[in-house]
Amino acid sequence: MLDPETNLELRRLAERYARHADSGDSDEFVQAFLPDARVHVYYPPEATTTMSDMRGHDELRAIPAMLAKAYDRTFHLIANTSYEVDGERATGWVYCLAHHLSTTRHGGTSYVMHIRYEDEYGRDGDGAWRIADRRVNIEWTETRTANRAP
Repeated sequence: MLDPETNLELRRLAERYARHADSGDSDEFVQAFLPDARVHVYYPPEATTTMSDMRGHDELRAIPAMLAKAYDRTFHLIANTSYEVDGERATGWVYCLAHHLSTTRHGGTSYVMHIRYEDEYGRDGDGAWRIADRRVNIEWTETRTANRAP
């Protein structure tokens, strides 16, 4: 049975990732990860080759800037989470709707990725949970009409 405190700490880690991916704060973003962490993206999720594969803080630090360059704004909404802990290691599934807004003077679109993160976690030197490995499974996508608030 997962204790509520550990569940909350891991959930907050997922939320930290989302918040700083959206805010563009690369320094805070990489604090969600162990220094040698890996993020690898698959679309469709059963693909055997990655769309993207980044390792370590130096490479992962670029993710918020890449999002900011490609889209006017992003909005990662964290949904269901489930975790299993085995000593100093843990695994988890995190569901996310990642909205990617592109606007023009006539309106815009939100490219929505339905994502399931398959995570492995470890503890850092201070005992805090961090992401060690994040497999990003893009289950499907959709494009919606969107209008940015004035």
